Amino acid sequence: MWPLNTTEPLRRTALNRVFAAVYTCAIFGLLYHHVQIIHSRTPLVSLSLLLSDTVLAFMWATMQVFRMRPIRRKEFPENLLKVMKPSEFPALDVFVCTADPYKEPPINVVNTALSVVAFDYPTDKLSVYVSDDGGSAATLFAFVEAAKFARHWLPFCRKNNVLETNPDAYFSLNHAACCPETQQIEMMYRNMKVRVADVVNTGKVSDEYITSDQEREAFNKWTDNFSRYDHPTVIQVLIDNGKDEDTTGHFLPNLIYVSREKSKSCPSHFKAGALNAMLRVSATMTNAPIVLTLDCDTSSNDPQTPLRVLCYVSNPVTRSNLSFVQFPQRFRGLSSNDIYAAEFRRLFFVNLLGFDGLKGATYVGTGTFFCRRALFGSPSNLISPEIPELHPNYAVDKPIQSPSILSLAHHVASCNYENRTNWGSKMGFRYGSLTEDYYTGYRLHCEGWRSIYCMPDRPAFYGDAPITLFDFINQYKRWAIGGLQMAFARYSPFTVGTKTIGLMGLAYGHYAIWPIWCIPTLVYALIPQLALLKGVSIFPKVSEPWFLLYVFMFLGAYGQDFIEFVLEGGTFGKWWNDQRMWMIMGPSCFLFGSFEYLLKSLGISAFGFNVTSKVLDNDQSKRYELEMFDFGVPSPMFVPLAMAAIINLFSFFLGLLKMVGGSDKEGLVLQMLIAGFIMVNCWPIYEAMVLRSDACPSYYYCSNSCLDSLYISFSHFLKREGDSTLI
Repeated sequence: MWPLNTTEPLRRTALNRVFAAVYTCAIFGLLYHHVQIIHSRTPLVSLSLLLSDTVLAFMWATMQVFRMRPIRRKEFPENLLKVMKPSEFPALDVFVCTADPYKEPPINVVNTALSVVAFDYPTDKLSVYVSDDGGSAATLFAFVEAAKFARHWLPFCRKNNVLETNPDAYFSLNHAACCPETQQIEMMYRNMKVRVADVVNTGKVSDEYITSDQEREAFNKWTDNFSRYDHPTVIQVLIDNGKDEDTTGHFLPNLIYVSREKSKSCPSHFKAGALNAMLRVSATMTNAPIVLTLDCDTSSNDPQTPLRVLCYVSNPVTRSNLSFVQFPQRFRGLSSNDIYAAEFRRLFFVNLLGFDGLKGATYVGTGTFFCRRALFGSPSNLISPEIPELHPNYAVDKPIQSPSILSLAHHVASCNYENRTNWGSKMGFRYGSLTEDYYTGYRLHCEGWRSIYCMPDRPAFYGDAPITLFDFINQYKRWAIGGLQMAFARYSPFTVGTKTIGLMGLAYGHYAIWPIWCIPTLVYALIPQLALLKGVSIFPKVSEPWFLLYVFMFLGAYGQDFIEFVLEGGTFGKWWNDQRMWMIMGPSCFLFGSFEYLLKSLGISAFGFNVTSKVLDNDQSKRYELEMFDFGVPSPMFVPLAMAAIINLFSFFLGLLKMVGGSDKEGLVLQMLIAGFIMVNCWPIYEAMVLRSDACPSYYYCSNSCLDSLYISFSHFLKREGDSTLI
């Protein structure tokens, strides 16, 4: 009688299927053409183009899985109170992860935690756990301050019906002029921000900031015994729901700080290890049946988001095998045309709708509400943990600060606790990939669980997007390595995945095999251009029917991508930058990620986990707002980009001279179009290397590191006047 949610298939599904059939025929025609003329070109050129187009065909084929049955959902949280009372709501544990106080400023983590503490949810059923893998006294101090500020912030949010419950975001909207109360709360927040910044900058907690003997003891202990990579477990209950009240006499939600034991002799398993430690610690203290995982910069933008989740969790049709509800990542402060394509519009606004039409969205690491039970085996086979207190159905019957509870919480957070257990393999968040989120979601689907993609009109969460090219491609390099680990693992989506979850295995495989995109981008960025320099035609002439096939395949793929992008709210400017970033990622992060994975597979190197910086530099922010490429820091990943940009520039203008001079004009048209298209996409790189005057050392690193080698190569190449072969 009172619907909680609805599902609607997308109208373009039928057209997608028809186009897929037509485009598949074109792909086979192109591959046939390659085989037919393989002896008319040099072997290296022929094999390179055949390999490149085979990779593109494979990537396109796996992409079609997202277009087979995309759906859109809608929730009706206003009907929830008509079918259940707030006292019947399940308890909710929130996990907020941070790892580096210098790349992830503690005040940003505080804003995230405060935004979810202010959820429109019964406070006696809400607990927020903060995982500090950086072992930072500054982070602990920031949350001690946050606990004090929360006593004023929550009543203010309730009284004024605040939706943007991230204090920094709220006050940045110039609400201070509203009333004296708002000005007073803002002043409290600004003072807290100054104190936290001072502790971060000095590296120690000043005596003037310590207000109790308990705080002094905690910070002294931290200073004496802690380092980032080697320290004991610290668990601090900063707000106890059973004791602590806000300024209006209402009880506050629990706020617990957790820094798990770290030791250089024990693997930490990075974020997945931190999440599993928090899963166990929370089980001993509150053991809520619903768990929300958030990155440190992903703050709430809608206090009623948990009610949307309950529209699925409380629905008998969807709850039986529901593992998690995933919300899209949204980002505040994006440039007008999203210069680095950091919005991930294709992933969150297009492909996840296709995922949802199969067995549900994949886990993207943040903004995800888990059913705790789903992390303990398949729907039909619950895997019991080592001790009964960690069982998903265990009822905690003691206060969270009782000695027995705290003792057990410290025990399960120790770095040796997981030895000879199922944690990370069959229980909890899964180990084995740097992309622990994607891998965990995949394993849950293989076990028979389903998930749901929830994309409300008002964004549920907002995060911070990278504002330099290096931060962006460094993040993608980590994802590339994690994807390859998953693609060639024991539970590969191409073997186990396709056998257990059918087409969805190919969908997971598409993202797992992302890094092979470096093959076609490198081939099409270099081979046709080098041939153009010598005036050698390697593609069909304009007058040949095969020329039309190339044109159809290019326009068809780009046209469909553009239409989908715009239908889901994108603009031409954002789409253009999105496709350009894919061209940039091929010869940079995907190439280097593949190489690093190969070295690790051979036992030559070890993977690291580089935290993406959340620190905003003023100069970088200005360049980002003006949509100027900022390379960030010098990196070898920029060298192939610069080389490709210069080669395409040279080849286009020299090819133009050859065509004007009487060379085979028809035979060189496709190569000229490819070089010209890449050259237009490389404009920000030319601008950074030659035209811009702002100081950024990586620009010159990017250009000068390869100019000398390119000069020698081009000189040698152009002197071979009598040689008509390409290789």
